[in-house]
Amino acid sequence: MSMFKEFRKEIEWAGQTLVLETGKIARQADGAVMATLGESKVLCTVVGEKSPKPGLDFFPLSVHYVEKAFAAGKIPGGFFKREGRPSERETLTSRLIDRPIRPLFAKGFKNETQVICTVVSHDLENETDILAMIGTSAALTISGLPFMGPIGGTRVGRVGGELVLNPTLAQMAESDLDLIVAGTQEGDPIDVPQAPAGIDEIKQKIAAAAADDLRAAYGIKVKSDRQAKLSEVKKAVAEKLAGDDSIDQGLLKDIMSDTMKNLEKDIVRNDILDTGLRIDGRDTKTVRSIASEVGILPRAHGSALFTRGETQALVTTTLGTGQDEQIVDGLADNYREHFMLHYNFPPFSVGEAGRFGFTGRREVGHGKLAWRAIHPVMPSKDEFPYTMRVVSDVTESNGSSSMATVCGTSLSMMDAGVPLPRPVAGIAMGLIKEGERYAVLSDILGDEDHLGDMDFKVAGTADGITSLQMDIKITSITEEIMQIALGQAQEGRMHILDEMAKALTNSRDSVSQNAPRITQMKINPEKIRDIIGPGGKMIREICETTGAKIDVEDDGTVRIAAVDETAASKAADMIRNIVAEPEVGTIYDGKVVKVVDFGAFVNFLGPRDGLVHISELTDSRVEKVTDVINEGDEIKVKLIGIDDRGKVKLSMRVVNQETGEDISDQVAEKKKRD
Repeated sequence: MSMFKEFRKEIEWAGQTLVLETGKIARQADGAVMATLGESKVLCTVVGEKSPKPGLDFFPLSVHYVEKAFAAGKIPGGFFKREGRPSERETLTSRLIDRPIRPLFAKGFKNETQVICTVVSHDLENETDILAMIGTSAALTISGLPFMGPIGGTRVGRVGGELVLNPTLAQMAESDLDLIVAGTQEGDPIDVPQAPAGIDEIKQKIAAAAADDLRAAYGIKVKSDRQAKLSEVKKAVAEKLAGDDSIDQGLLKDIMSDTMKNLEKDIVRNDILDTGLRIDGRDTKTVRSIASEVGILPRAHGSALFTRGETQALVTTTLGTGQDEQIVDGLADNYREHFMLHYNFPPFSVGEAGRFGFTGRREVGHGKLAWRAIHPVMPSKDEFPYTMRVVSDVTESNGSSSMATVCGTSLSMMDAGVPLPRPVAGIAMGLIKEGERYAVLSDILGDEDHLGDMDFKVAGTADGITSLQMDIKITSITEEIMQIALGQAQEGRMHILDEMAKALTNSRDSVSQNAPRITQMKINPEKIRDIIGPGGKMIREICETTGAKIDVEDDGTVRIAAVDETAASKAADMIRNIVAEPEVGTIYDGKVVKVVDFGAFVNFLGPRDGLVHISELTDSRVEKVTDVINEGDEIKVKLIGIDDRGKVKLSMRVVNQETGEDISDQVAEKKKRD
């Protein structure tokens, strides 16, 4: 009899079999599901603490998606040969799973909950991110935690104009759409432990003490002043109620923060629905005032400062060569990335002194969202052979710094001379919905993001959308609401593009004088090894001699990069000499590399040598070769023949050594006279 009590479910999913199994592995977790598609497998585990953390006003959920190198039969790179800190993909997938499950936990559930998804097998065909999401949903559903799932999720691609559900990696390589959708059918709430007696009475007392002052605080338009007033109000209410003997002080402490948050939420939300005016006095459609500047950092290859209300991003673009490409070592494939976008959110941007220097998951996520928005308009490597690194440093933040990053990136790249066909702008939309009443908000503030029901980010050009990301925190969002949100987002995007055009309307004609100039040339692929030389000796010599950087592709594309034009042309000449085929009748500059009794070997074209026979040295009879030339001499020679075995015959006597002029006729004439 088996020691395991196993359960297994199979689902036919887009022509594939999805298998969910539990009961065998990780039995001490609250929920553990092995999700399998093809030969890709993810082990999804869930553990929730048995009691809530006291005094918490948020739900402490953490999701970790981990890819093991052995899953694809690989050994990790790097010094330690073991899995290190999470890769960008692992971080993004963790966030992808967190987003749809977080709002589905019962309100008031504050027990620390940890989800760990481990990719243990990858067949290089079936993607593991959505598989992990489905496995997580199954593990949560059987865990006994108050989770109002399950959820479903899928990726949609478009290949050859046809929509493809759950595409394979090969299909995604051909796809011009990458859309991920996750959600519930309609989650039925699960019972949460009963609230202690007397809690409603305390909530009413907090509301009575705080409501008017909170409403006044939200009338302050400047974020820092508003926040100062809010903390003043909270402190005053806490002090006032601390002296009330009729209140259970322990309970007050537990619910104070949450109750205040809910009060703030009610005030802000209902005021917007009642008056159509927002915290900062705007109506629902108005975008905050915008200022765009480019070229503000003299030594950066491209720079922009984009300010929208109290959100600001300083964005720089640096142009590099193929040697600066990022090597991405994934489970499914290794590839080189020539466009990188890094987003930083220092604590001073929100007037705080916080942890600094470590790239958080949010920073990775926001950077990738902006990267996705810009990526569709990027020039191909053939059109623009540079490696590009964009850095967005958020210098002020109050609402959607990721969309400010999109706008700043677009301006900074155009300032650097990257030929973007059209500028890209992004806007964050929000939603507030109470029963049948709702308001769609354009260009949301930070507070509206926290207090709202939807965070909907849309980026694109004047011609259409390049990326969108939507987090919905409530059920029952209708098609009508979506149409209004998309329409309003388009109006907002057009307005922002108009404001950006005041700084720059299209890309500069040439790259910055501080950036390397890249010259491209094509050579016969069979000649690549001649350029590289034994052990890379030849290419190293060219780089050291000229100061240029050289990248050679397998198809014979050679890219020469140098800040100095003369260095680039010198390197190009050296390469042309190496790959050029010797032509009979052409005169070359040569160097004597070896002297023998019957003549001298001369290096005349790249690595090629030819023989100047003793009879071809000068017109007169020569007793000894060293009477005329010695090793190391620089001479001018004419190629007079190539024999069947490829041996090259050179002549020195038919070339004027001063001018390099061909004097064959004069030599022949003289011979006749003699």
